[in-house]
Amino acid sequence: MKKLFLSSSFNDVADLFQDFAQEDIKGKTVSFIPTASLPEKINFYVGSAKKAFEKLGMIVDELELTKLTNLEIADKLRKNNYIYVSGGNTFFLLQELRKKGADKIIKEQIESGKLYIGESAGTMIVSPNVEYAKGLDDSKVATELDTFSSLNIIDFYPLPHFGNFPFKKAVEKTISKYESELSLYPISNSQAILIEGTEVNIATK
Repeated sequence: MKKLFLSSSFNDVADLFQDFAQEDIKGKTVSFIPTASLPEKINFYVGSAKKAFEKLGMIVDELELTKLTNLEIADKLRKNNYIYVSGGNTFFLLQELRKKGADKIIKEQIESGKLYIGESAGTMIVSPNVEYAKGLDDSKVATELDTFSSLNIIDFYPLPHFGNFPFKKAVEKTISKYESELSLYPISNSQAILIEGTEVNIATK
């Protein structure tokens, strides 16, 4: 049964994650992928998420995709207890996941029941297609990305940072543009989308 915890800001909803995991998470390892943050000038959320996991008693195993081999990435993704993908640029993230074959491994791991944790860009890439993220992120930084088709693990489109600075207007414009054609799920920084099998709920801290 697939299990996903999708957030806008993991640090703000870490307590919700502890409840959602439904097991003792202390001492468990998390594959921590910060790669989406590389093209961004602002990346404090990476350190905040890392501290949040450590505060929960978890062991953070960082997987910076551009620095590891395909084999190393596959090994860590399969070995560790959880997978976390940070915020940043959605298009750059998708490009790098594809280049390393990590997109396929992540999908395989989720389908086998491993809990996936997404934050912002890491939340949007599990949708069928990330073209809708253009209002929030610059797609031009992903110079080698030839398609916006994404991991396609869920059949809807999470939209992070609803009502939150500095994305408030960008999110509102995205809703106006796509609400008639896509099943959008806007969430604020204090909310998370909880997915267990076919059941989808939005939790608020």
